[in-house]
Amino acid sequence: MSYKVRVGIVGMGREGSTVYRTLRGIEHIEIAMVCDLVNTSGMEMARIDSIPTCVSLDEFFKEENLDVIIEATGVQSVQLELELHKRASTTVIEAQGANLMMYIIEEKEKLADIRRYKGELDAILNSVQEAIEVAGIDGKIKYVNPSFSRVTSIPAGQRIGNNIFDVSPNGALARSLRTHEPVFAYRSLVGGTNVEVISNSAPIVVDGKMEGAVVVFQPLTDIYKLMEQLRASNQVIHELQSRINQISTSSYTFDDLIGSHPEFECALDFARKAAKSNSTILITGESGTGKELFAHAIHGASLRWDKPFIKVNCAAIPETLLESEFFGHEKGAFTGALKTKLGKMELANGGTIFLDEIGDMNPYLQAKLLRVLQEMEFERVGGTQTIKVDVRVIAATNRNLLEMAKRGDFRDDLYYRLNVLELRLPPLRRHKEDIPAYVQSLIVKFNRKFGKHVTGLTSQAEEMLMNYNWPGNIREIQNVLERAMVSVEGEIITHKHILNLINPQSIKENEPIAEGIIPLEEMEKQMIQRALKQYGNSVEGKKEAAKALKISLATLYNKLKTIS
Repeated sequence: MSYKVRVGIVGMGREGSTVYRTLRGIEHIEIAMVCDLVNTSGMEMARIDSIPTCVSLDEFFKEENLDVIIEATGVQSVQLELELHKRASTTVIEAQGANLMMYIIEEKEKLADIRRYKGELDAILNSVQEAIEVAGIDGKIKYVNPSFSRVTSIPAGQRIGNNIFDVSPNGALARSLRTHEPVFAYRSLVGGTNVEVISNSAPIVVDGKMEGAVVVFQPLTDIYKLMEQLRASNQVIHELQSRINQISTSSYTFDDLIGSHPEFECALDFARKAAKSNSTILITGESGTGKELFAHAIHGASLRWDKPFIKVNCAAIPETLLESEFFGHEKGAFTGALKTKLGKMELANGGTIFLDEIGDMNPYLQAKLLRVLQEMEFERVGGTQTIKVDVRVIAATNRNLLEMAKRGDFRDDLYYRLNVLELRLPPLRRHKEDIPAYVQSLIVKFNRKFGKHVTGLTSQAEEMLMNYNWPGNIREIQNVLERAMVSVEGEIITHKHILNLINPQSIKENEPIAEGIIPLEEMEKQMIQRALKQYGNSVEGKKEAAKALKISLATLYNKLKTIS
């Protein structure tokens, strides 16, 4: 515990009160007692501060261990009595002397504050990584921080005291001193070195008068390093953004799959059960039956629901890029491979990959896919590192993979690896009872999309939809309803809105071949129409139709021109 000087004050008039107010704020001084013959405002101030007070010198002298008595009355008899009765260890000083003493104390404390601030400022400047140099208005260098010596290799002792106009006349610091203006992003060489820097400088103004200037600079090498780091960071961000853009989650759930027909309900029940396992699923069915929607729903109901769902349309990717799309490639693996790219398999790690149109995959890639399904590992194109993944595969096709495998167009080992669980989706013509529910759901969807208020269909329009065979299945009915919703102006869709949107020849289901003898030309026309109805109007469908009819694809196209 530090020692405090015990002070007593006699006389609490103007001078005594001034002394009191000053002393009470000094840490090492304790005001032990104040005394005055009258009740002054100074006495009241002391009482508020809980300082002992008295109104007679006899009582004042009872206070022991006073180090200093300050006499502030100016009365000679009081001064004499204090000298006679004070203790030998106590010093008596007049108020004027006390004021001088307080001035010295205050100045000493101010000096201590200045030293403390200077120490803090030195610590800050010494820790700054940028180089700092300060010069007076005459150009004489007063200060450089340690970073200045680090950047320039010039010791502080060789720089301080020199004139900036002599050692670095073309720098930013000399420029600010000449122009009395700040200088920003100034590129120059530090005088006496070959160090190129980027500098910011500014005048130092005190009380409205310029006293000098300060410069802060960094070497270009540091800036180049920062730029390289920034470029590297941007590259990482770009690659991450690219990866995020390729990753999606499932967009549909089982609640989005509408249908109450027993055959459709059976498929729905099987899909729900399959979702709970990790087994590979093969979804088969005609084009437009909702294979992708089922794949989304299966992923969304699986234990992988919060992991990526990656879709690959095997028929839409050029064969030359298919392997790169599946497994990714290393930088420089081929012309145009400017950076490493993650493939769909790697992006789907932990989640599900949906291989749509799997029947269109080329044989070479079929072999690589088989290895992934067996070992769950692969290499990127142009790479040597084996990448292990945990991916659930859902494949879909509208083709007969078993027949393709028998003909050698599809690997039979891959077929059996994919066909662990087979989910067969019925064509719409086999569950037409679900058409009204589909239609109502689509009307709600397209009302929101087009801002309309359609409420339903006329009975004639609904009958037309029910009698149509829907070779394009659910996708076709969605297309027809959307086009009808665009053209309708009222609240009801009539048969007129639908009539031109469907093929009237397909309205009667399972139209029989005419009995009796008919012209060969008509028989040929019916056979072609039946083949296309069975295999579809896509390019692949036409290829299959041509094979079934035992004619070339070119011949089929020629005949289609004559019967259309």
